[in-house]
This record gives sequence, structure tokens and C-alpha cells, in this order.
Amino acid sequence: MVKSTLISALISLILGAGWIFFNLNTLEYSKHYSYHLFADINRSFTELDETGNAFRQGNVSLDSLQNALIEARKEYKKGEFLLSFYFPEYVNENINGAPLLGSEVENSKPLLHNPQGLQVLDELVYSDEAESERNEIANLTRRLKNSYAVLFAKLNALQVSEDYAVLAMRVQLVRIFSLGVTGFDTPGSLNGIDEAIVSLNGMNVYIQTENIIKNKKQRAEIIRQFDSTIQYLQDNDSFEQLDRLTLLTEYIDPLYKALGKAHPVEADEYLQNITSWNPESESIFDADFLNPYFYTELNRAEDSEKLKSLGEKLFYDTSLSQTQTMSCASCHHPEKGFTDGMAKSTSKVHGQTVMRNAPTLLNAVYADRYFYDLRAFSLEQQIEHVIFNESEFSTSYQQILEKINTNKEYQAIFNNLYRKDSINRDELSKALASYVLSLHSFDSEFDRYVRGEQSALSEDIRNGFNLFMGKANCATCHFAPTFSGLVPPLFTDSESEILGVMTHHQSNQLDTDQGRYDNGVSTENLWIYEKSFKTTTVRNIEITAPYFHNGAYSTLEEVVDFYDTGGGEGVGLNVRNQTLAADQLFLTDKEKSDIITFMKALTDYQYKK
Repeated sequence: MVKSTLISALISLILGAGWIFFNLNTLEYSKHYSYHLFADINRSFTELDETGNAFRQGNVSLDSLQNALIEARKEYKKGEFLLSFYFPEYVNENINGAPLLGSEVENSKPLLHNPQGLQVLDELVYSDEAESERNEIANLTRRLKNSYAVLFAKLNALQVSEDYAVLAMRVQLVRIFSLGVTGFDTPGSLNGIDEAIVSLNGMNVYIQTENIIKNKKQRAEIIRQFDSTIQYLQDNDSFEQLDRLTLLTEYIDPLYKALGKAHPVEADEYLQNITSWNPESESIFDADFLNPYFYTELNRAEDSEKLKSLGEKLFYDTSLSQTQTMSCASCHHPEKGFTDGMAKSTSKVHGQTVMRNAPTLLNAVYADRYFYDLRAFSLEQQIEHVIFNESEFSTSYQQILEKINTNKEYQAIFNNLYRKDSINRDELSKALASYVLSLHSFDSEFDRYVRGEQSALSEDIRNGFNLFMGKANCATCHFAPTFSGLVPPLFTDSESEILGVMTHHQSNQLDTDQGRYDNGVSTENLWIYEKSFKTTTVRNIEITAPYFHNGAYSTLEEVVDFYDTGGGEGVGLNVRNQTLAADQLFLTDKEKSDIITFMKALTDYQYKK
């Protein structure tokens, strides 16, 4: 993907003596109320640290600690829309990142990185281990206070533009829906609905205090929409009973659209560096909600229908492989959602297979890492792995270019496209990338309903969606709207998970594939990545069986049963660092059926049988 140098520079400046001012050349800036929000966060984190230390010493109860954490999280949520917009990497790493072990590089060696921040505290403070982890809790509250203090010391210099304030609110709406009310952001307390209310109110007060929407009629309507959304959540505050589809279609999505209409802003250089999100989109489920060019070396200006056509021709051309019997389409059939229906894809060697199942190419561009083991960092690099792999194309760029550059049919295409009769390695990769990024899929029954293009949706689909986003915990790994491991609201990172997948759905024996641990990326050769695999999309899952990296699960019923029982660890297997919760979900047969019906409603209309 296109890497951001701006973000790295920003974090360095935060921790050093300098600062970056964000200025969109607007005439008015919001400062007073935003700084008030930031100061309240600082106070609440200080109080949380004091309570954490008192808890370590046995001077306060666990209830008191939990209440202090609740208050600190609420104060943070009021200003989160600004902090996470301006300082996304710093906030994710130090203030409110996922409670998962990570890796970092020191002197070219991989080291474990322990997570810290509010989510880590939420999980630990509400766990059965809280009493025995008094020291760790106190250490976490101290690091949180200190990390925020570094940021807070610079915040009086932050100038919040009107444009960015509105953009930050729209991004926050995506965060609330995809991470907040799903429970991802509050893994222990499940206070996501209360925190969503606080976050919405913080933005609503900001609009009224700072007067950032000049059109009085539009401002009044948006304030009304904020009020009604808050009221809806207050009236429906049960985590398992909340109708998240109604929340999306009648409150969050209309508010997202209204803010964009009231204060339209095109993506500038800063936005293009920190997120693939398209600020001109009107719905979280728009086909153009994400910008595919953020993830490729190909840019929009270079792309064209002619380039895509060339990529399509190359995609189906068997002459490119060493044996002249394989093409990209050999493992990615359009009628099967660009998979091949095999447990593991066929090798170039007759009777043999490659290591893994072929994932769909539909929406494949929307990722920052590729393959199940995340070994490729761009679509173009993914192509290289196929070309050089001895079980697949088993050839080289030089051999491929010699074939196509001496082919008269290709020469005519090159002349029409480039005004020359040959292409180079870079142009070949970009042509294939152009075709693959064109394989987007946001035109399902569910998408059309959310966008208001279809008036009705069955009760089973509605129930399935609400279960997927709530009780069943599916959406805490398969994030809306891609329903993959592409993490919202900035959509810059792809997650991998350790699930404890077995050799067969009834075998009770762990698959031996080491996944990300053996991906060839030296900095990821750590035990936390053993048997870790990319979280793929459930869009079009109806036509992409069999499932998981080894294709060991033939039906969606088998897959849902696997998750319902808590993966490998849930059935008693020893799965090191399983990231899937091992607790049984206790889904009823009807609930399982509804979840499957919803997932089938994510099949694009052009692939419906």
C-alpha cells in the first residue's frame, strides 16, 4: 500500500520539541471547547491513575476502580473524534488500541510489544484476573496517564479547522457503528452503547458551541439528528437487544450523509495519507466508500478502461505460466466469486495442490496485506509471489515479458495504450492490479437496502445482521462495511487471527499450518503469530466454499458451529495465543440460521444463483 511518511513525522514531533499545525486555509478555528475536552480527559486519566495505584495498595475496591475507568473512558469518548483524527497512530498505540500482543523492530530484530491503553484496561479490569493483576492494572493506568500527558502538553497549539472537525465527526460515526456498539472497543465491560451516547453528545455540543455549520437550517437539522440518535440509544440500551440495523439506516447513516452535505470537503493530502475513506461518500455502504487506489502502487490518474482490459486479458492468459497451462483464473473463477471451489488450489504439478485455499478476489484490493499469511504488502507484490512460486507460475518477469512483448496481439494493445509495442515489469503489474481492483462488490441485497435502493428486507436477514453485529461477536473481527479484517474507521490495517482451525471440522486435531509465523517476514517470526491467518471477507461467502485457509469446512453451518463453540480452544485443544474468545456463544439453531441468511444477503446480485 502507499505508506504515509506524514504520520511517522507527526508522531516524532509529538514526542519531541516540534509540532505540526493542520491548516486548511479556513478563516475560523475551533479551539476553546476542544481544549476544554482535552483538559477533562487529562483530569480523568490522572484520577484513574490515582485509583489504580490505590487499588494496588488495597485501599479501594474493584467496583471503585471500574467506576473510575468508566468515567475516564467517557471523558475520552467526548473528545475521541478529534484526538483519533489528528493523531491516529499515537492514539491507537498508546491511548485506545486493541488489547492484542503486537511486534516491533529493534536493531533489525523482532520484539514483542505489549498493548496498553483503555481497551486493555477495560478487558483486564472486568476480568476474573483483576484482583490478582493489581500491579499490572496500576502500571497500565500510570502509562496511560503519562502517554496522554505527552500529547496534552502540545494540544494548546492544536488548531482545529472547521473542515477537519466535521470530517472527524463523520469518521467517528463510522467508529461508533463498527467498533463501539459491536463491543470491540469495550471487550470487558460491554459499555459500548453508553459510550456511543457520550461520544454523540460530545460532537453535538461541539457543533452548538463552536457554530461550525454556518447554514442555520442545516445546523438545526443536524443537531436534531444527533438528539434523536442519542435518544434512540438511550431507549434501546441493551447490548443484545439493540436493533443495530435500525440504528444504521435511520440514524447513523442519515447523520453521516447530512454532515457531508452541510460541510462538503474533498480529500486532501493529509486525509489521503492516513485513510482510504472517501469523504465524498454519502453512505457507509456506498460502493465508493473506500478508495481502492490507497492500497495499490497504481494511482487513479494512471488507471483506465484500457489498462483494466489489458489486465483482464493477462489474468486469463495461460501462456504466462512456465507450463503454459495455468492462469490467474485457474484458481479464481468468476462464477465462484473468484475462488476455485477447492479445499486447496491445484498446483502446476498434476495431482498436487498448493498450501492453501484460494481466497476470493472480490474486494481483495481493500487490504494492506495479502495472502492468508500476510506475506505480501501490495497487490503488485502479491502478483510477484504467484509468478515466482514453483507450485504456481514458476517463471519470471523476464520470461513473461519476452512472451507478451513478441506477441503481435499484445503489441497492438500496447500501441493503443502506451503508443509503444512493448511494456515493462511495472506496467505489467499495474495492468493486473487494475483488473483486480475493478473486482469490487458492494451491490448485494443488504447494501441496496441500507442505501435506500430497496424498500424491504426479510426479518431473518435483519435478525442475522443484528446477531452478527452484537451477540455473536462476528463484527469484532469481520468489520463493517467490508466485513473483513480491514480495521475501521481509517481502514489502513488488516488483522490476522488465531482461531484454532482443525484439519477437518470433525477431526478435533489442529491444522499444522503455521500461517503468519512462517510468512518469510523476519520481523513476524514470533510465537504470537503461530497459526495466525488473515481475516477474510464474508461478502459473497455463499459462493466461495469451502472455508478457512485449509478449506476444511464445507458449509456455513460448520463454520458457524466452529465459532459458536469457541474455536479450537473452545473444544479443549491447546491453541497458543488464540485470539478468538474460547467462550461458547450458546447460539440457538434459529440464531445460527439467521446469521447464515444474513451472510447470504451479502452476495452481490451479479453472482446470485
